[in-house]
Amino acid sequence: MKLRISAGSVQLEVVLKDTPTAKALLAVLPFESRAQTWGEEVYFTTPVRTKLEPDAKQIVEPGTVCFWTEGDALALPWGRTPISTDERPKLASRCNVLGRIEGNPADLQKIRSGEKITVSKA
Repeated sequence: MKLRISAGSVQLEVVLKDTPTAKALLAVLPFESRAQTWGEEVYFTTPVRTKLEPDAKQIVEPGTVCFWTEGDALALPWGRTPISTDERPKLASRCNVLGRIEGNPADLQKIRSGEKITVSKA
């Protein structure tokens, strides 16, 4: 399962795991949102509402695609956030892990807060 995230000149492909949240996300594609940034993380709201899954994590590796259930948002970290205690991204709270960005997750730093994001099937 793959999806594409586009914002301005940035085009990213995501490989999704087979999880309930990933399936819910695929079911609402395509959709648009507006980017927000938090340290070295881009996040944006989605039309999906879901609960935490058993393997939810707060500390992840760069390029991990996460779903923040408290904000109904995708969280895409590529580095440190304001609450990181080491080099790894630390999310605002535990999030469902949906998959990984293919390619260089640092491309996310080109996305500016307020920029339109489109999420579609790849």
